[in-house]
Amino acid sequence: MRGWWREISGLVLPVACGGCGTPRTPLCEECAWALYGSLARRARPVPEPPGLPVVHAAAPYADAVRALLLAHKERGMLGLARPLGVALAGAVRGSASSTGRGTGPLLLVPVPSARRAVRARGHDAVRRMALAAAGELRRTGTEARVLPVLRQRRDVADQAGLTARMRVENLAAALDVAAAGGRLLADGRVVLVDDLMTTGASLAEAARALRAASALRFPGPLWLGAAVVAVPPLSFEMRRN
Repeated sequence: MRGWWREISGLVLPVACGGCGTPRTPLCEECAWALYGSLARRARPVPEPPGLPVVHAAAPYADAVRALLLAHKERGMLGLARPLGVALAGAVRGSASSTGRGTGPLLLVPVPSARRAVRARGHDAVRRMALAAAGELRRTGTEARVLPVLRQRRDVADQAGLTARMRVENLAAALDVAAAGGRLLADGRVVLVDDLMTTGASLAEAARALRAASALRFPGPLWLGAAVVAVPPLSFEMRRN
């Protein structure tokens, strides 16, 4: 019921920019530029958890971008899934082009949120953004689809307030791949997607689960990258000439 009401209210109630509050638009030009006005860049946390794939991010997690992600995920501004998906699509392109290897469609694998969090919010924010990103990639000529094969195998503690090391320990062996998911991973180039990377623990655990599932069926290495909408500003690698 909660998700249904959010869908309807987004159509009939006045809107304001989720980033800055400008009236009569869900996303103003200035906040849109902050979200996807620049090319995606490689990012890495410090310290970097073992097994973290190469990560590309669309924007710094600050100011308008932070507000937009929270408005979509926590306040149910579901119309923001489309522009957030456009930003995520840019990060996916960066991930796919960073190696130049691999063939087949891009397979966007969302990092799953805790079931209790999805129930509380009334929607799965990351999956919504992944679907929007896949649609944007197809619209611009890149074959892509969402492959939601990851699932939580056990409950984990709330990550808020945990150190980087504690987050890695909290998430250890917390994810696995649904039945038949390992077979599907061989159909293209896999890109893990999430809304935000802070310590990288969630992406590293998701990558471990995908590699383990793939290894059970196929001896070769899994083509695996990662893409997120935002990272803390200091996580971006310095540009090199």
